[in-house]
Amino acid sequence: MFKNWTFGRRLAAGFGLAGLVLLIIAAISYRNTYNLVDNDKWVDHSYQVRTTLANLQSYLKDSEAGQRGYLITGDENYLEPYQASLPQIRTLFDTLKQLTSDNPQQQQRLTEMLPLIDAKLAELKQTIDTRRTQGLDAATKLVVTNVGKSYMDQVREIIAAADHEEIDLLQQRSTEAHNAADLTMTIILWGGLLGVIAVGLIGWFITSSLSQQIGSAVGQVQSSSAELQAAANQQATGAKEQTTAMNEITTTISELLATSRQIAESAQRVSHTAEQTASSARTGHGTVDITQESIIGIRRQVDQIVTHMLELGKKSQEIGAVLDIVSELAEQTNILAINATIEAAGAGDAGKRFAVVADEIRKLADRVGGSTKEIRTLIDDVRGAVNTTVMATETGSKSVDAGARQFNDVAQAFKQIAGLVTTTTEAAREIELSTKQQATAVEQVNIAIASVAQASVETETSASQTLLTVSQLAGLSKDLLRIIRPHLAS
Repeated sequence: MFKNWTFGRRLAAGFGLAGLVLLIIAAISYRNTYNLVDNDKWVDHSYQVRTTLANLQSYLKDSEAGQRGYLITGDENYLEPYQASLPQIRTLFDTLKQLTSDNPQQQQRLTEMLPLIDAKLAELKQTIDTRRTQGLDAATKLVVTNVGKSYMDQVREIIAAADHEEIDLLQQRSTEAHNAADLTMTIILWGGLLGVIAVGLIGWFITSSLSQQIGSAVGQVQSSSAELQAAANQQATGAKEQTTAMNEITTTISELLATSRQIAESAQRVSHTAEQTASSARTGHGTVDITQESIIGIRRQVDQIVTHMLELGKKSQEIGAVLDIVSELAEQTNILAINATIEAAGAGDAGKRFAVVADEIRKLADRVGGSTKEIRTLIDDVRGAVNTTVMATETGSKSVDAGARQFNDVAQAFKQIAGLVTTTTEAAREIELSTKQQATAVEQVNIAIASVAQASVETETSASQTLLTVSQLAGLSKDLLRIIRPHLAS
């Protein structure tokens, strides 16, 4: 399951686990620290209670001391400590009552101590009043009864017990504080150490797994880029060969176009000559000399027609051979375009442009094949017309020979010649029309071949760009492998 996790999910899991460890340590440390702070507050509270108890006892002593001084001297000035301590005693007692509100035992002690304090203060007031009104002896008799001393001793015992309980609470809280501090230090020390070890192990595990996975992927990319580079080299070589072949085809088509134009001019001259021959045949009913001269001219023109027809037949055969080459090249170009489309589809986004070019090449190859078939049909028509013309000229030649041998049948021979010349004229016109159509078709083939050549150049450029991109991809895969696994990259 872990192998199927993404890079971000693995990092998130690792950092999340490390963060959880640190969070647990922080939570425990915070709780212990909070307890320490709370314990420190209670320590301060205990000290405050003890201070208040001591102050209460001190003011009771002050009141008792003022009472003794007054009893001995009878001077009202000695009552100042007594009078100053009375409101402080009540205030301190109320403060103790409030400070120990959370402690039932201390509250019980204060409840027991309040009537004793009141009794003590009443005893002090009684002795002071007696000293004022009845004198020293009467006040001394009240003092020697030890009633006030008994009250004071009981108050001291209660204050001592309350103070001792606060001391016990201080020791208990001090022990708890030391334990909490020790626990906090232990958790921070060992928890931090365990957290560092856990983070290190998590980082090592994630790094190892990612390095292995990424290294494997980079290895596959490097292998694929090597295969793609080899295919790109082969493709670039094929594109160069295709460009060279297209240049040769362009040159051949240019020569074929020139030959077609020459054939068209020859056919036009043949047509013009045939028309002149027909005119001569129609006007050949003059003198025999004129007829004989016309026969000689006809023989010469017929020989020229035969020569041109033979030359036209040869040119037609040459055109047929060139068309075979063009048709074969169109088929090979179509096959190359299909293979290039397959290679471009395998290349992904980098081969989209090459796929478009390959598709255009295939379309041009299909057009060239169609044009080749049309030209072949026209050539077959031209061959048929040539064969007809050759047969007609052979018949005319025989007729001319027969006319020369049998001059008496001149009129009939002239009629036959006129008919044959008419047929020759029509055939010449058909040849002229066919050669013009052939020239137009060759021009279209030339344009198509030029387009194919341009596409070949673009294919070669795309192949070079693909090769460059593959080389860059191979370099990037090596750099990435060097980052992930330096020992393998070297």
